[in-house]
Amino acid sequence: MKKNVQFLLAADAVINLLLGILLLLFPAGVLRFFGLPATDTYFYTSILGGVIFGIGLALGLEWLQGQKGPRGLGIAGAILINLSGGGVLVFWLLFGNQGIPLRGKITLWIIAILVIGIGLVEMISGSWKIEND
Repeated sequence: MKKNVQFLLAADAVINLLLGILLLLFPAGVLRFFGLPATDTYFYTSILGGVIFGIGLALGLEWLQGQKGPRGLGIAGAILINLSGGGVLVFWLLFGNQGIPLRGKITLWIIAILVIGIGLVEMISGSWKIEND
């Protein structure tokens, strides 16, 4: 892989990881810093942080696998994104008091189960392994 592509992947991964961590750990501060509207809950902010963090993990994986050539995020990246975003959603459903109606909670649990489930099936199936020719 060309050095400029490796650099861009590494930079993109670091930026996504840092932004994801900031959104997960300091949602109110990030909203204030960027001049975004205040909110009563940081549910959506942290879900976004989980997804962006997962994208950063996937980009980092791609960067580390650079010797095998660029493949895009591929299935391994999708697994990381699904587990990261779904994991944050489950965290909020278990520990957050969002005042979400029962129908909304059921919908979010179904989404979390589907997203984490497909990520686990992909991971367990070994679909992410790359055969060397």
